[in-house]
Amino acid sequence: MEQQEFLEKNVFVDLKNVNENFEADNIHQFSEAEFATVLQKCEYFGIGIYTIEAFLNGASFGVSSHDTHNKKATDPKWFKKAFSNFKNGETGMTYAATYKVSLKLLAR
Repeated sequence: MEQQEFLEKNVFVDLKNVNENFEADNIHQFSEAEFATVLQKCEYFGIGIYTIEAFLNGASFGVSSHDTHNKKATDPKWFKKAFSNFKNGETGMTYAATYKVSLKLLAR
């Protein structure tokens, strides 16, 4: 199974991708509430998150990465904190992330 397929079937299932350019860039973007669900599922599966990008009115608002937090990509502490910081900074944002699904999960 490919990483994108795993994410679609196990993490993004029943969530609405609000990225208007989805066909062009294959990046899934979610509302605040649905991105919280994505983070919960990533923590459950042990999926690494390299970066989180917040968008406000379609424009990039900010990016946070596991490197800037000095944490492993699979450590939920960093992505929960980054998400909380974005949420507290502005309302009405949407969120996207870059992920790393382990080969062990892909082999299931």
